[in-house]
Amino acid sequence: MNSITKITSLLVAGLLVVTNSIDAQNTYMTEAGVRVTEDKKACKKPRDGFYDRYLHKEKMPLPYDYIHEKDVFWEKRIWREVDTREKMNHTFVSPHGPLITTLLDAAKEGNITLYSSWDEKFSIALSQDEIQNLMSYADTISIYDPETLRDSIVVVTNEFNWENVQKYRIKEVWYFDEETSTLGVRILGIAPIINRYDDNGEFLNSGPMFWAYYPELRKTFAQTETFNPLNDGARLSWDDLFEARLFSSYIIKENNIHDRRIKDYAKNGTNALLESERIHSEIFNFEHDLWSY
Repeated sequence: MNSITKITSLLVAGLLVVTNSIDAQNTYMTEAGVRVTEDKKACKKPRDGFYDRYLHKEKMPLPYDYIHEKDVFWEKRIWREVDTREKMNHTFVSPHGPLITTLLDAAKEGNITLYSSWDEKFSIALSQDEIQNLMSYADTISIYDPETLRDSIVVVTNEFNWENVQKYRIKEVWYFDEETSTLGVRILGIAPIINRYDDNGEFLNSGPMFWAYYPELRKTFAQTETFNPLNDGARLSWDDLFEARLFSSYIIKENNIHDRRIKDYAKNGTNALLESERIHSEIFNFEHDLWSY
């Protein structure tokens, strides 16, 4: 009887060992019909830290207050540019996660929609093929063959270089809410400005790659961390950065009858900067003047 009990115990122990071994392994069949077994523990990626960071992935943006048309006493549309070469804007081009990478990855996964830079009204949505062409494009180059003494045409794929994006254009609306008697701002869209170069590396021009509708971006931005130089344990999100306006920028255009930008009538840099500051002061003085007696 004791021998039967021992045999039973050994069988149960063996089954537990086999079960644990199977749980720790991942078995699958290849296309050639070969059974492959991998150790799950060996495949597990090491954690880069001493605790799991997941709270930012569950974060949701703070919703805007509803504003009725009749409560908008005054509004002005503004276009401004963020130059990532300024010290305050280095977060936009941090190797830890540049903003352009966040936008393209979210678009590739179908989480956001990108719009053509043909206009600034978000009227033409880009397809997945067009988005893919933004990240890489085919080109032809001529290569000399010393054996045949002839030039041959070779097709090469040029990968997108995020370092070519040095500016971002922001379209926003400043308004005065009659219900709360406050001056507010709502960002409408963001467009990365890319520098274009020829085959010799000479600068050609710069222009917007696409437009992204900011209200649609907010969920993705809220769940994407940015670098915080003061505290690695309390990272900001892109939504925090834009809503708190933790960036430096300058105005390039205000809504006008001729649809002109500042550079179209201020012919030098000094006059353009002064005009930008004039528009900026005009916006903030508007609220102050309402309460002046």
